[in-house]
Amino acid sequence: MPEPLTPAELRELDRQHVWHPYGPMPGRQDPLVVESAAGVRLRLAEPVEGVRELVDGMSSWWSAIHGYNHPALNDAARGQLDRMSHVMFGGLTHEPAVRLATRLVEITPEPLQHVFLADSGSVSVEVAVKMCLQYWRSLGRPAKRRLLTWRGGYHGDTWQPMAVCDPEGGMHRLWSGVLPEQIFADAPPPGFDADPDPAYERHVRELVARHAHELAAVIVEPVVQGAGGMRFHSPALLRVLREACDEHDVLLVFDEIATGFGRSGTLFAAGHAGVCPDVMCLGKALTGGYLTLAATLCTPRVAEGISRGEVPVLAHGPTFMGNPLATAVACASIDLLLSYDWRQEVKRIETGLRDGLAEAAAVPGVRDVRVLGAIGVVQLDRPMDDAAMAAATRAAVREGVWLRPFRDLLYTMPPYITGDHDLARICAAVRAAAAAAV
Repeated sequence: MPEPLTPAELRELDRQHVWHPYGPMPGRQDPLVVESAAGVRLRLAEPVEGVRELVDGMSSWWSAIHGYNHPALNDAARGQLDRMSHVMFGGLTHEPAVRLATRLVEITPEPLQHVFLADSGSVSVEVAVKMCLQYWRSLGRPAKRRLLTWRGGYHGDTWQPMAVCDPEGGMHRLWSGVLPEQIFADAPPPGFDADPDPAYERHVRELVARHAHELAAVIVEPVVQGAGGMRFHSPALLRVLREACDEHDVLLVFDEIATGFGRSGTLFAAGHAGVCPDVMCLGKALTGGYLTLAATLCTPRVAEGISRGEVPVLAHGPTFMGNPLATAVACASIDLLLSYDWRQEVKRIETGLRDGLAEAAAVPGVRDVRVLGAIGVVQLDRPMDDAAMAAATRAAVREGVWLRPFRDLLYTMPPYITGDHDLARICAAVRAAAAAAV
């Protein structure tokens, strides 16, 4: 067993060798060194801003809905380790994967019946796009190969997902002219409770109708646009998309990677509208933040269409597809979520965020404050530069909270087990970060 590294040694080696997400190499800011985590707290290897423990306001990028070191998930992981941590999924199967697929079919909207297990959310979107393209090729309509989405979205960092992220305001505009050119509707009108906008609905319907001959699918994040801007829109628009796709023979894909498993107040955001897509992508909270795993679900129509084609297989097979360790923990995470009144807990968090973030509206430089389910957002009137982002992060840390600001956004997606006292701390940290950033 090697001697443990000091925090200073870790930072130096990190600076030399580790390329962090959405950052340069070497990084411009030293990351905080986390020593352990339990409940909703991250324990640092050394004090920062006089603080050694931080309440996690981010659920580790929205995945750790049960917090950290949860006994039920730990037991599931240990029990599976004693049996097997991995076995290839080609030609073999095993109980955790079968149980997970069956469970997902039970809890997702009808008629989603078939489950493809993938490595990450971005890969699940790749698989969804491949399903839609291959479906139409199998039906002898290869011209239907483009995708339609609306601006302001984010679907991941691999190739096809980047193509349906916002092409101008998004983080992947560098690849304009290289990525496949897709069709973009205007961003949906903001507001979960917004009244229907007939002009916008006509705009979307007309785009689908005009491009139906070349459209394989419409793909959107239902109700909540996540990393593209943390915007909320009316569930009624999902019904508009479902009707337009049905009318013009286009598939509908919902990317529920960020919204799945209760985050917006319903088990899946599609539930706000009472509609079902042809394909649904899940990830993030699927394993409660323990291991990387995602799933792409589809209807019998899609699966049967692909299976009748000239190439009657979905030619995709990640090495760690259906990983027993990840699927066992995912089953335990879903069982844990459904074992208590998670809706009441999310509603409690929603109330706490509304009350606690309301004061942020009066902070100079704050443009908007919005809350939906266990999501709280404070939007500034301008993007933060590196100095402002660092100042906002330090201000939150001084309050004993971990936040990850980006662009013009200070937001929180806390674990569902976050107590009222810690929720108040998170809100105070968001307010302090907003004041420090402007």
